[in-house]
Amino acid sequence: MVLPQPLVDARWLVAHHDEVRLVDCRWYLDGRSGRAAYEADHLPGAVWVDLDLDLSAPATSADGRHPFPTADLFAASLSRLGIGQETPVVVYDDACGSMAARLWWMLRILDHPVAVLDGGMITWEGTLEPGWQEVEQVPCAPRAWPPTRLIDADGVDALRGESGSLLLDARTRSRYAAGDPTIDPRPGHIPGAKSAPWTDNVSPDGTLLDPASLRTRFGELGANEASTIVCYCGSGVTACHDLLALEIAGLGEATRLYAGSWSQWGADHTRPAATGPA
Repeated sequence: MVLPQPLVDARWLVAHHDEVRLVDCRWYLDGRSGRAAYEADHLPGAVWVDLDLDLSAPATSADGRHPFPTADLFAASLSRLGIGQETPVVVYDDACGSMAARLWWMLRILDHPVAVLDGGMITWEGTLEPGWQEVEQVPCAPRAWPPTRLIDADGVDALRGESGSLLLDARTRSRYAAGDPTIDPRPGHIPGAKSAPWTDNVSPDGTLLDPASLRTRFGELGANEASTIVCYCGSGVTACHDLLALEIAGLGEATRLYAGSWSQWGADHTRPAATGPA
């Protein structure tokens, strides 16, 4: 089975449901439980992944809210989810892909077959099932994170003033301009970054914009001239939606994720910050 990438639609998933590992990635910034939402109802056969425990190392002020886990810890999580070295994976959420994109990016940079269910649960017209899905653990060897697809704070600091580098902030425009004191460690954004809210990647029906529209969107931000595009957000999660959109637009080869994002950068008061609109 050839897995279309980076998106599949609900019709494709119905036809190939038994050939992929379906992963529910729901997580909520407002404190609601993604696991409780999953146990209430989920797509048939889906397993639930915990953003905080499976897709992140422990949060610290030095590393941010959702730093990348080690290769060993990530492989152990995949093993528990029934995902082996070549298991095709389809990820979904109920937030237009903004949570699912994190696991998509992690698998994508390891060259693992993975796609996002375009539109997520809102596009699914079949039945849902409650409860917990038990799966058999399978072997999954650790694979090192490719250094060319991730970047740390020092790397961002070095790149942000270079010609040919583009730094995109996937948070809302209000958080980019002034922060949110309930979420962000301080107001503002990384100096030199452009505002690129992930929500602008989505059409009114909740699916991703078409490739031409996304090329236009990111072209207006300078992506066509950039040799390196770094995406960040509050904690390295919704930034992955911009990375997904850039992939759809045909601009994915130059992209990198700053996983520490503003939760790391903003907590370090030795690093500069800018406020105000783009």
